[in-house]
Parts: sequence; structure tokens; C-alpha cells
Amino acid sequence: AVQRFIKPHCPWTNGKAERFNRTLQTEWAYRQAFTSSTHRQAALAPWLQHYNTERIHTGIGTTPTTRVSPT
Repeated sequence: AVQRFIKPHCPWTNGKAERFNRTLQTEWAYRQAFTSSTHRQAALAPWLQHYNTERIHTGIGTTPTTRVSPT
């Protein structure tokens, strides 16, 4: 994979990452109060697991795992 950088102050050129960041904020970060950085780090992995395997993504109409490997 090649790492590419976008121009500063141009988030619209990186829409997929920016949309993920917004979802991360609204569905995870702003929904609970974290007591410490350790608490926040521990809570992130389960949410990412949910996001990547169980959450319905409206753009594809299903979960990412179902789309990749239908059962």
C-alpha cells in the first residue's frame, strides 16, 4: 500500500476517511464519558469490532462481513 497525503485544510479530498471519523465521533466518542485514556483505548477495540462485523452500513445495505463472505 502506498501512503498518500491530502492537501492541508481540504478534507473533501479524503471523503471516506472523513466519514469514518465522523461516525467514530457520533456513534462512539460522544456517547460516553471516558474516565481516562486507558478507559478510552479499552473501549475502542470492541466498538471497531462491532463497526466492522455487525453494524449495517447504509452505503452497502448490509454488514461488511456479509458483503465479503455471504453465508
